Amino acid sequence: MFLSGISDEAGQSIDAQLKAHKDLGWDHLELRMVDGQNLTMLPDAAFDVVYEKVTAAGMKVSCFSSAIANWARPISCAPNIDIEDLKRAIPRMHRFGTPFIRVMSYPNDKDNPLPEPEWRKEAIRRMKALAAIAEDGGVTLAHENCSGWGGLSAENSNILLREVNSPALKVVFDTGNPVTYHQDAWEYYQTVYLDIVYVHIKDARIVDGNEVYTYCGEGDGRVKEIVGDLLAHGYDGGFSIEPHLAAIIHTGQKADTEQHLYESYVEYGRRLMRIVEDVRPR
Repeated sequence: MFLSGISDEAGQSIDAQLKAHKDLGWDHLELRMVDGQNLTMLPDAAFDVVYEKVTAAGMKVSCFSSAIANWARPISCAPNIDIEDLKRAIPRMHRFGTPFIRVMSYPNDKDNPLPEPEWRKEAIRRMKALAAIAEDGGVTLAHENCSGWGGLSAENSNILLREVNSPALKVVFDTGNPVTYHQDAWEYYQTVYLDIVYVHIKDARIVDGNEVYTYCGEGDGRVKEIVGDLLAHGYDGGFSIEPHLAAIIHTGQKADTEQHLYESYVEYGRRLMRIVEDVRPR
């Protein structure tokens, strides 16, 4: 078992991200944005700089947190956007020795939505194509229970994996997302448990109909119970924090200061460490 985090929630620069993980004593980080640009989209020269700094710091990259099939790429977007993104990501993942790339499964188009059966069919078709590329490239798509047809419910997640039927498509379970989608976090977790290879730690509660993100263990994401259950059953993968406290990328909310972003991230990591220590099998 190891601890990691979507490090742009500590700061925009790779230097700030690395510093936060050093302060926490962690040797893994999950890369998403560096200086406002997704890792898969960075120009080669900029990626080389990131690679050199991460490697020099003795860090490992646990996952590429890509934009593939995410909330900004609905089912109406051109399929080649994600295909090209994945093909660009795979050699970069190999350089880092990173096994997982986070994906979603295409939200419906808000302005011109497809009927549910067509949405389902097209989402599964696209995910089959992406999984085939991932399988050939020796990496694993980690499907998050978030935006997209497969994230509508735990049942949909299981249908997606069953229909795609590839060893290159597994689950990254996010503890906070069921809360914001008005689902039961524990029930969702139990339903997809067998395919979980990686975990995002987030927490939230609904207040007056609105989602409010909290420190881990303070919301309704059942973080402590889920972490404890995974460890009790021998889970040896990563727990990766995604605080959503000072900044929330999908809503455009930005931190009031970089210092607030950094401090809330490090504090979130420390609280996760205390939870792990409390529930770790003796």
